Amino acid sequence: MKRRTYFIFLLSLILGGNLIAQNSDECAQNLSIFAENAKVKNYEAAYDPWSSVRKECPDLNIAIYAYGERILKDRLKKSQESEKTERERDLLNLYDDWVKYFPTKKGRNDIGNILSAKAQTMIDFKIGNNTEIYSIFDDAFKKDIQSFSNPKRLYSYFKSFYEIYKSENLNISTEQLFDKYEEVSEKFEVEGVKISKNLDKILKKESAGEALTTRDLKLRKVYDSYSNAIAVSLKSLDAIMSKESSCDNLILLYERNFNENKGNLVWLKRATARMYAKDCSSSQLFVQLVEAMYGIEPSADSAYYLGSLNDKNGKDEQAVAYWEESLELETDPYKKAKILYKIALKFKEKGRKLTARNYARKALNFQPSLGKAYLMIANLYANSANNCGKTQFDKRAVYWLAANTAKKAARVDASIKKAALKTAASYNGRAPSKTDIFTEGMEGKVIQFSCWINDKVKVPKL
Repeated sequence: MKRRTYFIFLLSLILGGNLIAQNSDECAQNLSIFAENAKVKNYEAAYDPWSSVRKECPDLNIAIYAYGERILKDRLKKSQESEKTERERDLLNLYDDWVKYFPTKKGRNDIGNILSAKAQTMIDFKIGNNTEIYSIFDDAFKKDIQSFSNPKRLYSYFKSFYEIYKSENLNISTEQLFDKYEEVSEKFEVEGVKISKNLDKILKKESAGEALTTRDLKLRKVYDSYSNAIAVSLKSLDAIMSKESSCDNLILLYERNFNENKGNLVWLKRATARMYAKDCSSSQLFVQLVEAMYGIEPSADSAYYLGSLNDKNGKDEQAVAYWEESLELETDPYKKAKILYKIALKFKEKGRKLTARNYARKALNFQPSLGKAYLMIANLYANSANNCGKTQFDKRAVYWLAANTAKKAARVDASIKKAALKTAASYNGRAPSKTDIFTEGMEGKVIQFSCWINDKVKVPKL
């Protein structure tokens, strides 16, 4: 009896193993079929084999979810009204299974990316309400902020919160709205720096005269696209907040909460940055915020703001001293570039063109992809056209130098490419015409500017 029982048990193991192996082979075959179809966007042909793999072997390969998202979105777009609810549910369940079976990608947590994709899909297909959508975004942000990096989704995250705030359904305070804005803005800044670091590696390689590889060129396109997406999303984010963050509103809000938070460095930093960005630095509250911030711990930010306050009061030496302290305190090269650029702008406003250019160039040394620094230098050149050069031709030739510098801005920074090229075209339009070049016999000659510019430009060939 025991032998018979053991024999049956052994047989079941063998047969079960064969069934598992057979099932695994079928899944692998169907995986190949649906993947090939999905690659060429033949989602209808991909659906059945994909559905089979998803049901029988949900943990076989991440392609089940990466391609499955496309397949189910296509089905939802083409669905009849009677099919929509079921297909919406199926698509949203896919994201939950994705988190369950493949929460990581290349050894890194991917939950923030997956959940934010789910929330964005709900927006794109008008599924659920703002509260439900925000809850999923917030879950993604809190569980895995690292992989929650898509610019469009970050903007949607804040916008869904803003819509809830405006509806007054959940009694969200103005301060909570500003806190959320700062959180998302800071995340955008982090992502922007990541892109700049990657892009700068390629730019440095290019400026050193090294040939860019095919991979470099492909990555350059990716970085440019991502940089532009961040700029567009940030612009939309600021547009939402522009009405809410007037100086009157900010002063009222921060005055009410100052005593409670005057020892909170994070709160002080965010409040000061917001007021400075909105040009509310003339208020006494801004002075209090900066002094409290500097008093807790002298930092690059607080030293820079003290420099700006002294600058506003006409104390040039003290202003420069604080700005230099700000640069010494800052160790991050990209934040240092940001400070240098802001100092450059201050000197530009004062009409100190050479000093402004020097600071802008220092900024570019730390961040070669800082296109707006090139654009500022181009503007400095253009504004000096009447003061450089002995002849009228030479004076107008300054615009070529300005245009070339604006083109550099377009080349290194995709987020301002359109504006930079438009600026370059405008400057070229003010430079000597082909007729002027021919009449003066200046084709191909080099013009040296002996004014503060101390640079040269080659006259274009006809």
